[in-house]
Parts: sequence; C-alpha cells; structure tokens
Amino acid sequence: MEEITKKIKILYTIPNFNTAGSGKVVYDLAKGLDPAKFEIHIACSHNKGALFSEIQKLGLPIHLIETTCQLKPYFSIFNRIKPFRQFVKQNKFDIVHSWNWSSDWTEMLATKLAGAKYIYTKKAMTWGNIHWKIKSYCADFIITINDEMKHYFPYKKQQKLIPIGLDVAFYSPELFQKKNSDKFKIITVANLVPIKGIEVLIESIKDLKNIHLDILGDDTTAYSSELKKLVHNLSMQSNISFLGKHLDVRPFLVNADLYVMPSKKEGLGMALIEAMTMKLLVLGSNISGINFVLKDFPEYLFEASNVEMLTQKIEELYSKPKEERTIIGEKLRNYCIEHFSVDKFIKEHEELYIKLVK
Repeated sequence: MEEITKKIKILYTIPNFNTAGSGKVVYDLAKGLDPAKFEIHIACSHNKGALFSEIQKLGLPIHLIETTCQLKPYFSIFNRIKPFRQFVKQNKFDIVHSWNWSSDWTEMLATKLAGAKYIYTKKAMTWGNIHWKIKSYCADFIITINDEMKHYFPYKKQQKLIPIGLDVAFYSPELFQKKNSDKFKIITVANLVPIKGIEVLIESIKDLKNIHLDILGDDTTAYSSELKKLVHNLSMQSNISFLGKHLDVRPFLVNADLYVMPSKKEGLGMALIEAMTMKLLVLGSNISGINFVLKDFPEYLFEASNVEMLTQKIEELYSKPKEERTIIGEKLRNYCIEHFSVDKFIKEHEELYIKLVK
C-alpha cells in the first residue's frame, strides 16, 4: 500500500443505527481502518438503537445531522443542501462515503460542492429511476456488493465489486455451548417486512413433523402481525416462535440446525453469511444477493416463493445423517472465511480511499 503524508479524513453517512441494515458494516469499517492513515467521522440522523451505543464505544466523532433533504422544489435545492455542504467543507473531509439505501442525490450534490469526493455503496436491488442515474453518474466511485449490480452502470469505470465482509472470529460457534434439542430447529433473521417472504417459510413447514422455527426480528410491525395471524390460522403456535429483535444473534444461530432466507429481494444476504460462518446448513431463494453468496452451492437454492420446493429442500437436509450435516457446516464456514472475510473487506476499502485522494 502506498505511503501517505497525512491522514485521509472520511465521513461515513448512514440514516441511523436502528433500522438501517448496514449499521454493523459501518461499525466494522470504522473499527478496522488503520487509524494511522485514516480519520473517521460518522453522521446519522438520530441516536436510537442498541448499535448506536456500540458505535459510541469506538470513541470516534459522531455527528447527529441530516445529510439529505427533499428534492423538490428544485429551484430552492441549493438553499436546502447548504447546511450539509457547509458541514462537509468546514470539517475538510476528503471523502464522504454514503450508506444511504435510497436514490437521493442531495447528499452527493452537497458533498461535491463542498469539494470532497463522494462514494456510495449500492446495497439494495432497486434501480431504474432518473434519480439513481443522476446519483450514479455524478458519484466519484460506486461500490457494488453482488455481481448483478455492475450491470446497472455499464459505462461507469469508477466502480468495484467489494462483497461485504464478516468478522469470522466473532461469528464462531466454538464461542458457545450448543443446547441439545429433540427437534430439528430452523431459524431466520430478518427485518420483518413483506419482501422477506417469511410467509413462504411458514407455509413450507406446516406439514413437516418434529420441526421448530424461530423468527428473529422486530415483531411489532404490520407484517409480523400478518405472520402471527397466519401461524394462528395454521394452528402452528407450538411450532413457531417470534423472538423479537436482537443485536447479537449468535446465541440463537448456534442452537439451530438450519437457516432459511426466503427473501424476494436482497442486496447481499448478510444474515445468510452469518449463519454459514456459524456452521449452519442454509437454504436461500434463488435471487440476486442470495445466489451470489451461494453461487458455489446451487443445491441450497430454491425458487423464490415456491413453497413446495422449499419444503422438499428442508426435508432433504433434515434426512441427512448428523455427521454429514456437520461436514457441510464446516465447509460453509471455511467458504465464508475465504470469500467474505472482514480483513479483506477493510483492505480493499483502504486501497480505494488512498487511490481516490492521491
């Protein structure tokens, strides 16, 4: 890596650390970057959520500030982006790296007018409107997290695929004692919204015996209420548990036998990688963001929303001898260590930041 004469000053922007799914990724980056080379600041809209407290423990400057604003009316947009533009300029940031999931480009405009480089990580599979194209054309660099995303910007040379990395030492089953169970335990972890397809998973196990499903995620949403109603209508209350939202999911993963991600849309199946690293068997719907993670394991993919196919896949894994399931779990963890290590993830970001400001 090239020598640098001064620290590169980076501002990570993220809507919040409560509902934003990239919070842990920003945490890992901010914690892992070389402090001798980089000065890290973080900007978010509020201080809610347990993860925010963990971010505070890093001892980095955190700014509670709105980085985006309403696009319309366009004639007054320069006045409305002024607070963030002045903030970026006064703090002399070299790079603003956005983890905002939306197509908003006011953050980008303010950053560029302040004289800083603007990067964003493309997380979601949404695409097509003019605002995404404006944001992407004007960005100094775009980081994608799966193979399909690069086709969104066919003429953009300033882009690179950097799959999100995981702290594989943190996600280790050896840190926990697995509890014995006489049931085959399935688990899924998700932000409980309709695109997660949890109803498909519930339907898939309704006729299976000796199965228990744990669902982790905020169970106060309208969608979770629909799921609970479905469970009641199927008389499956004794077979399915809604366990709420948890900052640390490892104790739940270690006591499961199978992780299922039945999503209808994903940027990258990070929860899937966490489960694989914890040596769980996994199944995922065959969509971008999941099939990227499982591209070398197509046998663990099923057609999205296909209840019958998912049921068949669950039965196949359940019927395997315990020794064979253990071997598969070891193989999945080793694969994640090789392909989704946080060390590689951080190294590639460091190299990119230095290249952008040299």
